[in-house]
Amino acid sequence: MSRLAVPLNPVLRASLLAVLLAVPALTPAQQREGGVDVGGNSAFSNLVPAADVERSAQQQYGQLLQKAADQKALAPANHPQVVRLRAIAQKIIPHALVWNPRAKDWKWEVNLIGSKQINAFCMPGGKIAFYTGILDQLKLTDDEVAMVMGHEVAHALREHARERMGKSAATNIGANILSQLLGAGAIGQQVIGGGAQLLSLNFSRSDETEADLVGMELGARAGYDPRAGITLWQKMSAANKGAPPQWLSTHPSGSTRIAEMERNLPRVLPLYERAQRG
Repeated sequence: MSRLAVPLNPVLRASLLAVLLAVPALTPAQQREGGVDVGGNSAFSNLVPAADVERSAQQQYGQLLQKAADQKALAPANHPQVVRLRAIAQKIIPHALVWNPRAKDWKWEVNLIGSKQINAFCMPGGKIAFYTGILDQLKLTDDEVAMVMGHEVAHALREHARERMGKSAATNIGANILSQLLGAGAIGQQVIGGGAQLLSLNFSRSDETEADLVGMELGARAGYDPRAGITLWQKMSAANKGAPPQWLSTHPSGSTRIAEMERNLPRVLPLYERAQRG
């Protein structure tokens, strides 16, 4: 049982509540009309400064790219797939900004790493990377690439990594305050200072559902068919019959997931149709 599951001293409970409510949960901007409904960002995100998470992401992303470059696995800017990925990102990113006020100041990057891994990610701060395996082995269409990219960008916009860190920090904060009340000294540790590895964080099923739905909306607004989210996961399920793709280690698949996407198609198809007319 975690420390937070134990009945807390009223002073400790009030202190934690004050931290959680210090900054209101983020909600999409009012000018966003239509689309999916996933509510605001988690209040646990408030426990970890966004700037610190983004700074850590930038450092880890840079290290990953340098390692890829050293192994001659980092695709150059004129690589056809890099050009393709960046063109899709240019269409998606403008529609991402209403989901998170910080996103307008992110230094977005899109890179391609040569690897058989079926994987892609977007770290906090807009640091996107695809592995050649997900493009080549699944033979993704542009619409399907947009669904993958939208899904990963949604994780960053919804601050799921920051939320996970915040929940971990909440345990540390509880330990710190409780130990101080008991005169035992501080025993918690800062999450960022502890070297949290952003690429190894596992998201919850609710995080994954949010990312699916927000990703579909982002792609639809950018002019990509959101029904490609269904075909994408069908391809992922087929690929999973052998060795599970790396992407599935942190992105659980299944019929329930596809059903939830199908249920939300009526919310996003009009956005796609509008983008096609525009």
